[in-house]
Amino acid sequence: MSSADIVIGYLCGVVIICLFMCIGIALHMAHTKMELMLGYLKNCTAIMVRAPLKNGGPWGRLLLIGSISGIITFPSFYLGRGELSKDDLINFPAHLKRKLVLLQWCIISLMSCMVLLVVIGKSGMF
Repeated sequence: MSSADIVIGYLCGVVIICLFMCIGIALHMAHTKMELMLGYLKNCTAIMVRAPLKNGGPWGRLLLIGSISGIITFPSFYLGRGELSKDDLINFPAHLKRKLVLLQWCIISLMSCMVLLVVIGKSGMF
């Protein structure tokens, strides 16, 4: 095993630890802010269909917070399909919106880094 493989392995480990931290943050938000978020998105059919997941334990709450985060981060897709109310999006608290968007982009970035590291490690570029 070369030193480049070891470095890539350690970097993958760091990415995995960061992903677990994001999951922990998402679970904390799901546990403490779920009712507030659902209250602001009561006219959003995309969320109300998934709202029963809040009673599904940690996995259900994680799926629901991921759905809310995705809808808040990429609202144009859901607005165009009529699954998101523009009023709900405007009235959603800015501090929660920022946290959800940051969480969504962090997870997207970390997953992209992981794929990139695995491709680099498998291809033997270094």
